Order: sequence, then structure tokens, then C-alpha cells
Amino acid sequence: MSATVKPAILQEPPDFSLVLGGPLFQLFRRAGMGGDAVAGVIRRMLIISGIAWLPLLVLSLIARQAQGDAGGAPFLYDVEAHVRFLVALPILIAAELVVHRRMRPMVRRFEERGIVTPEEVPGFHRIIDAVMRVRNSVVAEIALLAVVYTLGLWVWRHQVAIETASWYAFDDGERLRLTLAGYWYVFVSVPLFQFILLRWYLRLFLWFWFLWRVSRLNLRLIATHPDKTAGLGFLGGSAYAFSPVLFAQGAVLAGLIASQIFFAGHGLLDFKVEIAGLVAFFVVIMLGPLAVFTPHLLQARRQGLADYGRLASRYTAEFEEKWVRGGAPAGEPLLGSADIQSLADLGNSYALIQDMRFVPFGWKDVTRLAAVTAAPLLPLGLTIFSLEELVARLFKIIF
Repeated sequence: MSATVKPAILQEPPDFSLVLGGPLFQLFRRAGMGGDAVAGVIRRMLIISGIAWLPLLVLSLIARQAQGDAGGAPFLYDVEAHVRFLVALPILIAAELVVHRRMRPMVRRFEERGIVTPEEVPGFHRIIDAVMRVRNSVVAEIALLAVVYTLGLWVWRHQVAIETASWYAFDDGERLRLTLAGYWYVFVSVPLFQFILLRWYLRLFLWFWFLWRVSRLNLRLIATHPDKTAGLGFLGGSAYAFSPVLFAQGAVLAGLIASQIFFAGHGLLDFKVEIAGLVAFFVVIMLGPLAVFTPHLLQARRQGLADYGRLASRYTAEFEEKWVRGGAPAGEPLLGSADIQSLADLGNSYALIQDMRFVPFGWKDVTRLAAVTAAPLLPLGLTIFSLEELVARLFKIIF
């Protein structure tokens, strides 16, 4: 009787999510706003944005400042505040659903495509566990709160706040003092927004930490993979999952510039360096960390060229001996011979290796991320050009 062969037991990979975890997420879950369902995300968007923005409107109306009765910049005209809390903040919350649903398959592809070798799978799972532990850390979110109420408020006071009377501050003859709406703005709304934003920076750090640790594993890369990055091309697309975060950051900058234009007398072109710097910064911060795989790609290219170079030498020598020097069997037709097609396929494979990229992304990824980040700034062009001129210039750029 033959022995029964038991199938190998495959280790179930840990569940990977940059979003579904942490003390704040657990609080949302107990309040019925957790999970990855669309309804839960919508509730979080409405409630959190409402906490940040609605009291400002009510308190400003109570103080009769919403329409500028007290002088200075009125609340209803404060583009920066409305963009920050009614556009950027909801987008940052909605981005959780996008990132959760798009990043989980990205992580599975390392195993599905055999990039992580079987002997490295346990180490790969340990990396996921380590990332999830930091994601769930109470200390990490407490540290974010500490940063928000120290460095965050300092940055807002010295870099964002307008040095003039407004709906959130009035001049008492000696210095600017906060209004009732101003206290809510400075100690609730702004810190809430900054905390949500910093949590995204933490998630980005966790994603890049995950990639760096995976890059230290023994990976199986195929130099002839058609994505021209040895099978890692899907990582360039992973950056698109964070597009809503980039759009929200662009919207915040657009709101800040709009306030400076409307209330401080600046022009849009005064901020061209800041605009270019922000777009470049976020493209680099999203795609730059993928360069951790560059050593693997360089090694795969070198090894591929060497292996296929030897194979090509053997094949072309035999091909020449057979078809050029008369070594072919009598009666074997040249036309339709599979040897010629095989020679062409071998040449295509060698050319594919020569064209390999050294990073798992291309110029298309760079331009798309730059466009997403800069898109919220386009309406500011109306402060310089008419709508017709702006549309005409956009058509010239696109076409």
C-alpha cells in the first residue's frame, strides 16, 4: 500500500491594512463609524468635518462677524478655512477607503507573483505583523497629538495665520486677541485637521518602512518581465492609492494662497516657487522611496544580460552553423522554420532586459501624481486670467 501524501499546509498571510487600526479607529468603530464600508466613511466625513467647521459658523454668527460686521476678514469670505474643513478634510477621510481597498492587493502581489521566495515568506509575514503593530500603537497617536498641540500650533501661528483683524482675531489696540470662534478654530478645528493629516504621514512612513524591509529580503525578480521592472511595476501604481491625499494637500495650499491674494494683497505669481516646490516635494516623497528596490533591479539586469548573453551566443552559433554554413538536414525548408522565430524572440528578450528601468515607476507615474497635486490650484488662475483665457491656455498645454 502506497503511503498517503499530505498536502503542504500554506501559511495564511496576515491581513494588511494601513487604515483599519489604531486607537482613533477603535473609537470610531465603537461609535458605529468604523470599518471599510462606504456608509461608515460618509458618517466620519460628515461628523468630523461638522465638528471642525459648523461651530465656527455658529460662533461667528453669534458674534455678528460672519458678514464682516466687526471689520476685518469675515468668516464667510475665508476661503482657506472653507477649503481646509469642507474640501481637504473630507477628502483625507474618504482617502482611507481608497487606500485600504487598493493597498491590500498590492501587498498580496509579492506572494502571488512569486517575488518573495518560499523560504522568505515567514520573514515577509513578520514584516507585515511589525507594520501592523506600529499602526495600532497608542503611543504613536499620543505622540501625534503632542506634536499637533505644540509644533503644529506654532507653525500655524507663524506661517498660516493672517496678521490682521479677522473673524477669529480682533485688534484690541495692543495685539490681536482671539474671538470665541477663534478659540474653537485654534484649539479644536486646526488641531483636528492637523492630526488627521499627520496620521496620513504616519501611514506613508509605515508603507515606506514596509517596502524598505521587503527590499532586504531575497527576492525573485525576472529580468524579462514585460513591465520592464522585473515584475515590480505594480509598485508604481501603488502611489495612485494616495492620490486623494495629494489632492487634499494641493487644496490646502490653494486655500492658503487664496487668503493671501484676497486679504493680504499678494498675487498668484508671488507663490510660483511654493507651488512648484510643493508639487515636486510630493512627487518625490511618493515615488522616491520605491528606489529601495533599485539594487535588486540593477542586479536582475546584470544577471539577465549575462545569462541571456550566454544563451544568445550558443543559439546564434548553432543557428549560423545550421542555416548559414549548410549544416541543416537535407530537405528541411528555411521558410516557416521555427528557428528564425526563436532567434527573433531571443533578440526581443535581450532588448527587453537592456531597456529595464532602475526604479519601479515611469514618467507617466510622475506626471499623473504632479497633475493630481496641482489640480486644486487651477482655479487660482482666474485671479490672473479670465475663464476663457485660462481654458485656452489649458488646451494649448494639453493638445
